[in-house]
Amino acid sequence: MKYVYGVVPSRRLGKSLGISPIPFKVCNYSCIYCQLGKTHNMRIKRETFYPLEEILDEFEKYLDLGNDFDVVTIVSEGEPLLYTPLDRLINGIKKLTNKKVVLITNGSLFFEEDVRNEVKNCDIIMPTLDAWDEESFRLINRPVGTITFEKMYNGLCELRKEFKGEIWLEVMLIKGVNDNYESLKKIKEKIDEINPDKVFVNVPIRPPAEEWVKIPEEQNISLAKKILNASTIEKYAEGEFKTLNSNVYEAIIGIIKRHPLRLEDIQRNFKNSEKIIKKLFNDKNVEKCSYNGKIFFRFKNWR
Repeated sequence: MKYVYGVVPSRRLGKSLGISPIPFKVCNYSCIYCQLGKTHNMRIKRETFYPLEEILDEFEKYLDLGNDFDVVTIVSEGEPLLYTPLDRLINGIKKLTNKKVVLITNGSLFFEEDVRNEVKNCDIIMPTLDAWDEESFRLINRPVGTITFEKMYNGLCELRKEFKGEIWLEVMLIKGVNDNYESLKKIKEKIDEINPDKVFVNVPIRPPAEEWVKIPEEQNISLAKKILNASTIEKYAEGEFKTLNSNVYEAIIGIIKRHPLRLEDIQRNFKNSEKIIKKLFNDKNVEKCSYNGKIFFRFKNWR
């Protein structure tokens, strides 16, 4: 399947069935912690990258095979807000299932009224806020030039005023960058104005785009949780990776394009794992990464 992947265990959402409407690494950020690597296809223009009918048709075919998931998650190997018509995609999904529709986004384009209108029928929106001013924004998220911290942040505030569903905000902590008391207090001031329904503290548990990015110390994670009044999701999600795709290797490639897998994830979740792992090691489009004592497989980010 080209657009539908999973089911993937989520630390916040349970069993998540993913839908990706964006090509690999098409994004308007190049975050230092991105688990998919550096962004080499930076853009801000919204496009219909794939025909809406193809995405919905594939989703409907998946539903014909099974319904063992908790939520439908619009999350891409790029930034899903770059896809249009996002409203028709969301509404099309909701016509086919009664499961909640969740949008995972960097939150970059909510300063555009059209974008806010297109996402209004989501059940949950999960944006990210890792910075507190222009300097920290440029350091951590590295946006395309026309996106400023002020525009992005004001967009999140406007979204909160208008959106009737839930907003679950994520803060990615990076050791020595935004995990100290002063930085966390500044982020807290910004979060308070947005007033999200939930706040989550995350850390880079998978290989980041920049090798120098590290997981903060436990005491800093605890400090962030206290200051931000947040839950922590710094552990790996428990649960099974599942697929209804008859071609298991193709399904695994579909997952690692959006969600790098540990070697042990494959061993634990898929039959004939030895053959699959051998094939992954020999696949020129798959990158093998060693990070924090674990071996990960992720899709290779060709320039």
